[in-house]
Amino acid sequence: MSFERPQRVSVIDPIAPTIERVRLMLFKPFDLSKWFTVGFCAWLAYLGQGGGSPSFNYRAGLHHNAPDLPAVREALLAHLPWVIIGAAVLIPIFVIVGLILCWLRSRGKFMFIHCIAGNKAEVAVPWKKFAGQGNSLFLFKIIFGLIAIVAIGLSLAIAIVAAFAINAAGLNAAAVSGLVVAILAVITAALLAVLIVKFTDDFVVPIMFLHTAGCLAGWREFLAVIACNKARFALYILFQIVISLAIIFIIATVCLAGCCCCCASVLLFVPYVGTVILLPIIVFKRAYSLFYLRQFGTIFDVFQPA
Repeated sequence: MSFERPQRVSVIDPIAPTIERVRLMLFKPFDLSKWFTVGFCAWLAYLGQGGGSPSFNYRAGLHHNAPDLPAVREALLAHLPWVIIGAAVLIPIFVIVGLILCWLRSRGKFMFIHCIAGNKAEVAVPWKKFAGQGNSLFLFKIIFGLIAIVAIGLSLAIAIVAAFAINAAGLNAAAVSGLVVAILAVITAALLAVLIVKFTDDFVVPIMFLHTAGCLAGWREFLAVIACNKARFALYILFQIVISLAIIFIIATVCLAGCCCCCASVLLFVPYVGTVILLPIIVFKRAYSLFYLRQFGTIFDVFQPA
C-alpha cells in the first residue's frame, strides 16, 4: 500500500478535539445511564490490564521482610508431590482465564472505539458487528505473545548461563560478552514487544475498525504509514509518556483527596465502578490516539459518518 506523507502532524493539536469529545460524550448532556454503558465497554477494553481503574504496588519493607530462601526451598522439597499437583491444577486454570480475558478484551477494544467514534452508548451492536475483527486481534495477540515469551525467555536463559559461567570460572571475555549481549537482547525484545502492543492498540485496532480488516491487514496498512513517519511516531511515544505521567498524577490526586471520604476512595479500586468514575480520563486516553491518527488522512478518520 502506498502512502503520501502529510505535511503537518502534531502531538499537541489532537488535545483540543479530544477534550471536546470527552465533553460531548459525557457532559453534553450528562447521562448516568450512558456513563455506565460506555464505562462497561471501556472496562471490557482494558479487562485484566489495570487500564480501567487505578492500581498501585506497595513495596515498603521489602528488604526487611525478605523470605528465608533456604527454608522456602526445604519446605517445597518436603511437600514436592503437593506442589506438583497444585501446579498441574492451577497453571491450566490461569492459562484458560488469561485466554478468556484476552478474548473479551480484544472484543471490548472495538466496542469502546464504536462508542467514542459515534458518540454512542451501545453494547450489543458493536459486539456483533466487530466480532471478526475482535477474534482476529485475539489470535494475533496470542501468537505474538508466544513469540515474545520465547524470544525473551531464550535471552534470559543465555544471560543466566553466562552469569553462572562467570560465577564458576571467574571473569573472562567470552562469558562477560555473552552476558552483556544477552541482557541487551532481553531489553531490546521487551521494548519491541511493548511498542508492538502499543501500536496495535492505538493504531492498528482503529484501522481494523475502519476497514473491517484482519489484524495482519491492519498492520500492513499501519507499516505503510510508519515507514515514512518514524520520527513522528517516536515523538508520539514520548508524548504518551507525558500523558501517562499526567494521568497517574491526576489519579493519585483523586485518591489522596478521597482519603477525606473513605467510601469514595475505595470505590476507585472496585472493578467496573472505578472505570465509570474515571471514565473522562479513559475516554481521553483512547480518543487522543484516534485524533492523532486522523492527521494522516481521511482514510484513518474514525469520526467520519459511515
